[in-house]
Amino acid sequence: MNVMPDGPEAVGNDDYLTSRRQAWFAFAMTFALMLFDFIDRQVIVSLFPHIRAEWNLSDKQLGSLVSIVSIVVGAGGLPVALVADRLGRVKSIVVMAIAWSLATVSCMFTANYSQLFVARAVVGVGETGYGSVGAALISTLFPKRLRSAVLGAFFAAPSLGSVLGVMLGGVIAARWGWKAAFGVVGVPGLVLALLYLFVRDYKTVALKPNLNQPATSLGGTLKHIFGTLARTRTLLWVCAGAASQLITVSAIWSWLPSYLNRFHGMTPEAAAKAAAAVVLVGAFSCTFWGIVVGRLALRKPRNKLPALSVLCLITSVIFMAAFGGTYTGNTQFKLILLGGLFMNCTVGVVAGVAMDVIHPGVRSTGAAVLSLFQNLFGLAVGPFLAGVLSDQWGLQRALTVIPLCSILAAVLFIIAMRSDDADAAQISDVKLVVEPALADTLSASTAA
Repeated sequence: MNVMPDGPEAVGNDDYLTSRRQAWFAFAMTFALMLFDFIDRQVIVSLFPHIRAEWNLSDKQLGSLVSIVSIVVGAGGLPVALVADRLGRVKSIVVMAIAWSLATVSCMFTANYSQLFVARAVVGVGETGYGSVGAALISTLFPKRLRSAVLGAFFAAPSLGSVLGVMLGGVIAARWGWKAAFGVVGVPGLVLALLYLFVRDYKTVALKPNLNQPATSLGGTLKHIFGTLARTRTLLWVCAGAASQLITVSAIWSWLPSYLNRFHGMTPEAAAKAAAAVVLVGAFSCTFWGIVVGRLALRKPRNKLPALSVLCLITSVIFMAAFGGTYTGNTQFKLILLGGLFMNCTVGVVAGVAMDVIHPGVRSTGAAVLSLFQNLFGLAVGPFLAGVLSDQWGLQRALTVIPLCSILAAVLFIIAMRSDDADAAQISDVKLVVEPALADTLSASTAA
């Protein structure tokens, strides 16, 4: 992909779309918002024992309070990404961050399960499309050789955010009540949304620069966009593999605090802290595997896929042994920690593979397809399915069975290898240009 930097400061920047400083500022801001996206999303997990005791809820109902966010995010991601690809990624991100932060704060005023369920759905409305739009932006600003590493670091934010959400939820609930947790974690997103106005975007490019008569109707445009994505077979197989692995990840994230509370006799606060350690290991592993797999595939990018397949198989074996074997106490927890080192292996690398084969003109939309699969068929399924299985078989057996999904992921990544090189070659000659920061544009308009 050819890059056309904007301004003399970007010349000689080793294939960054803009200057290194601006690219890393964009990364830092996008990472920070993703962090609070998942703090707001996962804070409720450590509150499960309190909510269950106060409102007498089943595990299925508790799991649905997590799953509803992912369902809404997955279902709404494509429309939001389409708008972002046409009107601008920075503008869309600012609006989304304000919306989900206000919705999170509103959760503290709910009085029953139905009200909290609706409020959590609205959180999902705000978060819709953020991950895909943010990934499209930063992956385009950075050189392709750094894409897996940068996206691996970016997608460590969900794990770190989940850690902080779980820890903060447990600590705040123990001192000021569980509803106060929503208010505390909701406010920082509003501040970050305003700072995001200083991030630079890239100009929207035509889906096919050589297209003489582009579609003028909405239907024709959508048909053209989704036809292009549907022909990118690597994207579709990778989406399915990523979703399968995230069923395992989201089930562990959501139910580990309750498992430690019930089977290890920990208090809710202690269980939340122990579970947070597992998620923190996952955050480290997301960046670590992004760097390692990226380096292994420098000469042959498609080698990322068999590497992911192996890591998914390891994830499945470790967690099935941890929950289905005879291990107890500290030995079992150490196995769970080891599983946490592998379970997030796919997140950043999968996004990098997707960005390698998606046309920049629909990169947010293509990332939204990935997000849809990950949220609707991965993150939403894991907590709910584990809750249903727990009601039928018990939580320990449920967490033993769920990691079978990681084996399916391994198979799907191998299948994706067959089309990766051809799909990447289709977009190798696309040119891009960076835009001024939105804050600068607003200042210029005001001055005029």
